[in-house]
Amino acid sequence: QVQLVESGGGLVQAGGSLRLSCAASGPTFNSYTMGWFRQAPGKERDFVAGMAGSGVYTLYADSVKGRFTISRDNAKNTMYLQMNSLKPEDTAVYYCAADQDNRRIVRTKWDLYDNWGQGTQVTVSS
Repeated sequence: QVQLVESGGGLVQAGGSLRLSCAASGPTFNSYTMGWFRQAPGKERDFVAGMAGSGVYTLYADSVKGRFTISRDNAKNTMYLQMNSLKPEDTAVYYCAADQDNRRIVRTKWDLYDNWGQGTQVTVSS
């Protein structure tokens, strides 16, 4: 069972930047796909970005493309989400998740991911 811990959330003004981190336990971090999701109050949990275990293939939601960058450091068992040009509509709880059933593709449905972190709040003020 992979355990995930997010950090790096906070309050930022519109146009600002934040970097989220997701630390994973276990020795096989590079053997599965990782993803970032977010959930605003009263809304569904939405896919933000994902990266295959190989680190070669990435996928972004249209709403964050060009502003957010996902990366992973397999040596540190850590995934990152660099968020630039933040907008008030980016305000949400951000979760990292592990899709241990595959390594090569990035799936966007949250219920296909096996393990989740506790979430970190990101608030963007206008």
